[in-house]
Amino acid sequence: MSRHRTYVWIAGAVLLLALPFYLDRFWLQAGLFAMAAAIGAIGLNLLTGATGQLSMGHAFFLAIGAYGYCVFAGDGEDGLSGLGLPTWIAAALAVVVAGIAGGLFSPIAGRLRGAYLGIATLALIFIGQHVLFNAHDLTGGSNGRDVPPLSVFGITFDDSELVVAAVPFGASEKLWYAGLVLLLGCGLFARGVLRGRPGRAMNAIRDHRIAAGVIGVPVARYRAGVFILSSMYAGLAGVLLALIFQRTVPDYFGMTLSLEFLAMIVIGGLGSVAGAVAGAAVVSLLPQLLTRYSDALPLVAAPGSGGITPGEASRYLYGAAVVAVVLFLPGGLASITARRSRPKSGHTPGEEQ
Repeated sequence: MSRHRTYVWIAGAVLLLALPFYLDRFWLQAGLFAMAAAIGAIGLNLLTGATGQLSMGHAFFLAIGAYGYCVFAGDGEDGLSGLGLPTWIAAALAVVVAGIAGGLFSPIAGRLRGAYLGIATLALIFIGQHVLFNAHDLTGGSNGRDVPPLSVFGITFDDSELVVAAVPFGASEKLWYAGLVLLLGCGLFARGVLRGRPGRAMNAIRDHRIAAGVIGVPVARYRAGVFILSSMYAGLAGVLLALIFQRTVPDYFGMTLSLEFLAMIVIGGLGSVAGAVAGAAVVSLLPQLLTRYSDALPLVAAPGSGGITPGEASRYLYGAAVVAVVLFLPGGLASITARRSRPKSGHTPGEEQ
């Protein structure tokens, strides 16, 4: 079983690395959206799935990452504020600023729980939307602002053509590999956290907060720390989304985005890194696929033609998926794989038949 799983991982890695040579721009951008969503969903799963802290304000920290990158990397030529820093430094600082914002909110997160914390984080969305629409010098107002392309090691992640093995690489192809590296790093780090002592403490806080404190777990410190870590994951996802969109607009970072992230971790499986990735793929890819194939699908109308739009249809579908998961598959999509890998009763791994 272990050898078979290794072969599957190797085949999957080779496939992901080869896809930019064969897929067109639509599929690459769809995959990039899924990668950015997966990074944000992993962070939210650490907070909500592993620690039991309900957050409705995840989109606020994505907005900080996206706009923070634009401010740090912008040169001010468009009339908006910009520091003109190297783009890789700007990306790192945007993630740090998202973490600082989470740290400023962490005293509240360390003391509230359940619906009270959800309501408190909900206020972040309204504050964020007000700032994004009115701080014109920083955000560009309702029109948003352009996103400077990332440049690392002499490679600029824009549409300037780079030929690799006779295949022209544009922004989507270049960002594909950057997204893979970021997602892999974020996933491995989160997996290490969950499998180590911090993960056990987080699960103890989720299952029984008072008992966790009795056995010596610093509950408030852990809850505040996880909130900061989750905010940094969201900030990184926001930076990647900005680079993919190439323009940031306030409307995107609203309540709907936060609810979509909650749907991702519920569908994928609470407390699971692989589940967060699977849920992010389902929720982020579904509206794009419905838009792409709206002409061939019944009951789905093309955007602007009346009827049920692909965006509305996708919300109905993953809303129904959330209900179905809660009722019939509480562990989410991740529990399906867990069941298959679980040894049969009466036989333990390595035992002779």
